[in-house]
Amino acid sequence: MRFGIIGAGSIGSNISKKLVKNGHDVKISDARGIERLEGKDFAGTPVLVEDVMRNIEVLIISLPMHALPSIRNIIDQVGEEVIIVDTSNYYPYRDGEIEEIENGMVESDWVTYQLGRPIIKAFNNLLAYTLENEGTSEGTSGRIAIAIAGDDLSQKQVIMEVVNELGFDAVDTGSISDSWRQQPGTPAYCTELTKDELTKALKKANKEKAPLLRDKVMERFAQIFAENKNIEFSHNDIVNLNREIYNS
Repeated sequence: MRFGIIGAGSIGSNISKKLVKNGHDVKISDARGIERLEGKDFAGTPVLVEDVMRNIEVLIISLPMHALPSIRNIIDQVGEEVIIVDTSNYYPYRDGEIEEIENGMVESDWVTYQLGRPIIKAFNNLLAYTLENEGTSEGTSGRIAIAIAGDDLSQKQVIMEVVNELGFDAVDTGSISDSWRQQPGTPAYCTELTKDELTKALKKANKEKAPLLRDKVMERFAQIFAENKNIEFSHNDIVNLNREIYNS
């Protein structure tokens, strides 16, 4: 398949490497300029952001939420047949407070409005380390699952097949308006669950509590760091803290 990726951060770069390894054609860009790709660890062909959407089947957007409105002019040029995948998550400390989301709008509904196009929500409920290192063959016991939401069933099925190919089970979480169940602060978010476990976690999600629990995790990490500035959080430390708080 032919993929375009906007964003060469940890998630976008890891996706690019896995896609190329599996024989896909990948172009990758940075919304701030192609020079921003220098020194980044990615795979595929670096291109101008204006060129990333040309002759592709899937466009993966892996940017902080606050940056999404700035690429609307690029998205307006993307062919209607192209599947648009968003990997973003809302963190007020990084993105600034977005009024609509603070007032209860689902993150992905806000993204859809900003981009002016339907999206598939995927790759947002796992850590970059997990994406890079924890993929396994289909049928492997304990295989980690990724949550996928979207309104177009055929597009969602394509992305679920891609997720499977990259080493993870896929769980259909429903419509874009249901995607809050995989947002930060929910039991499904960055807790490394199997397909059955993820399915149960999605059902346990509490929309009102999620922002509070999201912020509680960030506060806990800040507290630990303040008490020991030399501490290094391992991948397991992060997963375990997420599991502890998001299931509370």
